[in-house]
Amino acid sequence: MMQALLPQTHPLRRMPALRTIGALIFREMSTSYGKSPGGFIWTVLEPVGGIALLTIIFSLAVRVPPIGSSFALFYASGLLPFMMFLDISRKIAQSLSFSKQLLFYPGVTFVDAIIARFVLACMIHALVFVIVVTGIIYYDNIELILDLPKVVLAFLMAAGLGLGVGCMNCFLMRRFPVWANIWAIITRPLFLLSCIFISFESIPMPFRDYLWFNPLIHIVGTSRSGFYSTYRAGYVEPLYVALLAAVLFGAGLALLTKWHRDLAQR
Repeated sequence: MMQALLPQTHPLRRMPALRTIGALIFREMSTSYGKSPGGFIWTVLEPVGGIALLTIIFSLAVRVPPIGSSFALFYASGLLPFMMFLDISRKIAQSLSFSKQLLFYPGVTFVDAIIARFVLACMIHALVFVIVVTGIIYYDNIELILDLPKVVLAFLMAAGLGLGVGCMNCFLMRRFPVWANIWAIITRPLFLLSCIFISFESIPMPFRDYLWFNPLIHIVGTSRSGFYSTYRAGYVEPLYVALLAAVLFGAGLALLTKWHRDLAQR
C-alpha cells in the first residue's frame, strides 16, 4: 500500500524535471564560465567594450547623443537588449549540440536542455545589465529616473524573441547545416538595422515603414522609453514581437518534438 503511494507522495519524485534543469544549468555554468580565462568577466567586458567604442567614435563626430546627454547610456539602452537577443537565440540554437550526449539518458529531454540554457542566459544578462548600467551612472554622474516596468518589458521581449528564434534555428541548423551560414549572413546587418546608435525617428521615409517590421526596433524602442522619461516610442508594438516570438517558438518546438531523436544523432 505504502509503495503504491510513494510515487505520488514522495517529494523527490514530484519535480524530476526541475532537478534535471538545475543540473544542466550548473553544467552550463561550469562549461561556459568555469573553464575559460576570466570566465564571467568576458561576458561583462563585451558590452562594455562595444559601448565604449561607440561612445568614443560618435562623441568625436557629434556633440550630443540623439537622446539625453550621455553617449554611453544611449548606446547601452539599445545594445544590452540587442546582445541579450543574440546570445539567447545563439545558445538555444546550440542546445541539441551542447547536450547531445546527455539526451540519451531517460531523464533528460531536449526541452530540459532548452530551458536550462534559456534560464541561465537570462540570469547572466540581468546581472550584466545591472553592472553595466550602474557603472555608466557612476562614471557619467547621471541622475537616472528609470522606468523599470518598461525596461523589464524590453528584456522580456528580447528574451522571448531569442527563445523563439533559437528554437526554430535549433531545428533548421541541425536539419540543414547550411542554414547556420545563411543565418550568420542575415544577422550581420542587424546591428545597423536595429537603431542602436541612432533613433528610429531620424530614419527617413519610406525606409522607416519597412524597418518597423524588424522586431528588434520595438525592443530597443521599449528599452529607450524606460531609460528616458521624455522619449515617447509611439511606434513600439509589443504584441507584434510577442506574436512573432510565439509563432517561431511553437513551430520550432513542434518540429523538434518530431525530429529531435534523429537530429541528436547527427
